[in-house]
Amino acid sequence: MLANIIYFTVFIILAFVLSIAVKAITRGVEAKQIIKDEKNFQFNKENENQNLEVVTQLRELKDLRDQGIINDDEFKKAKDKILK
Repeated sequence: MLANIIYFTVFIILAFVLSIAVKAITRGVEAKQIIKDEKNFQFNKENENQNLEVVTQLRELKDLRDQGIINDDEFKKAKDKILK
């Protein structure tokens, strides 16, 4: 009878420790995913800023061509340089 009480107590303690371990692992995985998502968001934000800069430069270049300040050959060369 005493042995059964000891086994039951050990089982309860083991179950408690396992539940704490599972919670810790779950939190770690969630934190890692959050960090990964934040890095991807920052990377996408940087790419978006670079794309906006390229678009702005191309628009300015087009305006110069439309105003006759540069010719089509110069426009193509400058456009190729911006897009590389």
